[in-house]
Amino acid sequence: MGLTALIEFLERLDETHLQMLDLAAAKKQAIMDNKVEGLIEILNQESKLVKLVGQLEEQRAQATYAFLQEVGIRSNLNLTLTELSRLVFDPEDKAKLLHIQDQLAHTLDRLKKANELNQRLIEQSLAFIDYSLDLLVGRPNQDITYQHPANRDNAARRPGFFDARG
Repeated sequence: MGLTALIEFLERLDETHLQMLDLAAAKKQAIMDNKVEGLIEILNQESKLVKLVGQLEEQRAQATYAFLQEVGIRSNLNLTLTELSRLVFDPEDKAKLLHIQDQLAHTLDRLKKANELNQRLIEQSLAFIDYSLDLLVGRPNQDITYQHPANRDNAARRPGFFDARG
């Protein structure tokens, strides 16, 4: 019973992470399209899935402990799936456990890469916004005092489109 429940929770974890991967793709599109409302909605959905992952992780830990008790280990060891698979003697069950381990690892790797890409896109968007503001308002290190126009280095100190000193 413990092993079956453990495999079930791992499969549900994989399904949830696949849903998060779909949201990551939608988030990427929302970032590229500059749709803030859509991004907020996606973040809310993502938050719910993260909460669900936490619950599934707890249930997975309980199923792992139940499986360990079934095979005669009374302590609550923190074993990896590879180490747990060494305690499974039925070849079919062992194959299922190793298969879901590979599947979950692959999904998590894809999700990590998608999140890293989204993070870079957000950083680039923020850098672009900062650059645009600098062009419009002027650079923050610009001198406020009067300088004779002949003494200015116009290329290095050109004001933005709007004069913030107004």
